[in-house]
Amino acid sequence: MNNNSKQYKSIGEVAKILNLFDKKTGKPSTHTIRFWEKEFKQIKPYIFSGKRRYYDSGSIQIIKKIQYLLKNKGMTIKGVKKQLNEHHSQLDEVNNKTIKTKIKKLSQIIKGIKKYG
Repeated sequence: MNNNSKQYKSIGEVAKILNLFDKKTGKPSTHTIRFWEKEFKQIKPYIFSGKRRYYDSGSIQIIKKIQYLLKNKGMTIKGVKKQLNEHHSQLDEVNNKTIKTKIKKLSQIIKGIKKYG
C-alpha cells in the first residue's frame, strides 16, 4: 500500500505535512497539534491501540485551516474558534436542509409504492 492510499495519518506524518518541526532537534513538532486538539473541538483524531493518534483527511484539512488562520492571518485562538463554529453551523444548516429534502422525497416514493403496491 502506498502513502497516498492510506486512510489515516499519524500525528508525526501530519506534523510533516504542516511543516511543523522543532528548530533545535529537527524532529516533527507534534505538541502543537496536541495543543490544537485541546483548543478546537473540530479536531477529532482516531486513537487506536497504544494510544497513538491518527487523523483522517477531514481532520487534516481542519488542522491546515487552523494553522493558516493562526500563522498566516494572525488570528487569535478565540477568533479562529469563532470562525470555525460559524462555518460549522452553516454546514449543519446545509446538511439539515439536504436531509429534510431527502426524507421528503423518500416519503413521496413510499406513498407511491403504497398507492400502487
